[in-house]
Amino acid sequence: MPDDSKKVDAYIARQPDFARPILEKIRKAVHKGCPDVEEAIKWGVPHFMFNGILGGMAAFKNHVSFGFWRSKELDDPAGLFESGTGKKASMCNAHFHTAKEVPNQKILVDYVKRAAKLNETGKPKKKAAKKKISTKLPSDLSDRLKKNKKAKTFFDSLAPSHKRDYIEWITEAKRDATRQKRLETTIEWLGEGKKRHWKYENC
Repeated sequence: MPDDSKKVDAYIARQPDFARPILEKIRKAVHKGCPDVEEAIKWGVPHFMFNGILGGMAAFKNHVSFGFWRSKELDDPAGLFESGTGKKASMCNAHFHTAKEVPNQKILVDYVKRAAKLNETGKPKKKAAKKKISTKLPSDLSDRLKKNKKAKTFFDSLAPSHKRDYIEWITEAKRDATRQKRLETTIEWLGEGKKRHWKYENC
């Protein structure tokens, strides 16, 4: 990938007076923390590349924004990446209005090193897939249906998807007491000819 360092030079040079020293401080810290980083202009603003996008910075009318591509996975001891809601926001979420607001090089370099290490480890691990719930009739539901002919007749008439609604509701219960309560409700509703989500059918 061609290095866009000269384009980044030009980008910084045409920014307002307040923004240039901020951009330079960020740029210096990124190169110090990740000597193998390359520069690129993406979406019209400077980005730093190391095993993919490491981070980026951009100048606006009254502030400079900076962040890492995987900032949500980084520890944030200096509180750089906190959004207004108290949750970590996405990339380029640290805002600086003056050069004095920019953390010292030691802090920034630490962030860069940790961000680079994240990129070296590859893509973030995917969340484990939700365990598929069996649609096989649970024995406790089967036993109760045998004791209630009306409920069983209606259950047997249901489409597979509606049967699954009841089965999943029962088997997802984490406590036995909850499961027993759901079993009782299931038999009651089936006896009344109601599907699992009957309350919402006429909404």
